[in-house]
Amino acid sequence: MVLAQTAGLSDVQTEILATVRTFVNKEIIPNAPELERADRYPAEIVETMKKMGLFGLTIPEEYGGLGESLLTYALVVEEIARGWMSVSGVINTHFIVAHMIAQYGTPAQKNKYLPLMATGEIRGSFSMSEPDLGSDVAAIKTRARPDGNDYIIDGAKMWLTNGASSNLIALLARTGGDDVKPSRGLTTFLVEKPEGFGEVAPGLTIPAKIEKMGYKGVDTTEAVFDGFRIPATQVLGEAPNRGFAFMMDGVEVGRVNVAARACGVAIRAFELAIEYAQQRKTFGKPIAEHQAIAFKLAEMASKIEAAHLMMVNAARLKSTGERNDITAGMAKLLASEYCAEVTQESFRIHGGYGYSKEFEIERLMREAPFLLIGEGTSEIQKTIISRGLLREYRPRN
Repeated sequence: MVLAQTAGLSDVQTEILATVRTFVNKEIIPNAPELERADRYPAEIVETMKKMGLFGLTIPEEYGGLGESLLTYALVVEEIARGWMSVSGVINTHFIVAHMIAQYGTPAQKNKYLPLMATGEIRGSFSMSEPDLGSDVAAIKTRARPDGNDYIIDGAKMWLTNGASSNLIALLARTGGDDVKPSRGLTTFLVEKPEGFGEVAPGLTIPAKIEKMGYKGVDTTEAVFDGFRIPATQVLGEAPNRGFAFMMDGVEVGRVNVAARACGVAIRAFELAIEYAQQRKTFGKPIAEHQAIAFKLAEMASKIEAAHLMMVNAARLKSTGERNDITAGMAKLLASEYCAEVTQESFRIHGGYGYSKEFEIERLMREAPFLLIGEGTSEIQKTIISRGLLREYRPRN
């Protein structure tokens, strides 16, 4: 049995995944150690992904994309994260922004952005968090005030993946008063900007990238807005005060993505562990033949299979347009927690070598924790899940 297989795929989906797996094995896995150590943006890998059409994977064919489902997207992300999680980060926020524009953009916004996003010429980033915000989206302080046919934006944003390398930011800002519910007082803006660091546009500064424990190569930044002027036509869907719902839809896509990334990292950790366990010998036989190690491998494989199935289910449900907060939250929660556990077990199977930077598992040990907090911590997922369950199972009188 090969882990994490998906039933019911079309021939096109199967071909896409086979192509991506070959690309990961030949181009990402061999180059990831050097790129990760240098904390260098994987520019050549990104260029190849552009040529493969991966940036347009879910963008409708009428706009030059491949028009594939969210499930295809999630399975591609799983494969890429198996090679190096940072590469999946390059396309994650891009997919979220493309999804939001395709779902809610005006015809003019779709025609302007989606064809260029499909080729990777425009790459998106997603900006909701703030330095003092955490998971409390309702407490957003960044403000956008009307000024004629424009808005003026002031405030600071935090944790922008691809903050410097992107040239389009989906930005959530407050347009209503502090006493207005977030569902009625927040607006999503499509902020165009040049790539790079520093003051990239009048009133918009992208400071130096944030140094991180893992998740290297991909740039994570702040974004500081100080009197930044933007036309009202750059409001997503030209629908002010509806940005909260748009962003929450994007976050659900992001949670499926994080679940897929967690599955990919866990699969790679398992592959490394089961290979090492059959080569390393103690007491005259491979350690895989010792029951203690064999049981670890069995538990790791079972967790990966469970996480993969939940991720696939969440992706399929999201593709139907049904509300997905509970399912996406469950998939993200289980996959990220299991990823951390599987990665640590692989580390233990490697023994002392797992602590060496010469072995790939050391990198995975630094990457797995990010998935516990990305797109909402495990505690936030439990809050979302429990509220949803209480809503669905409300007593009927």
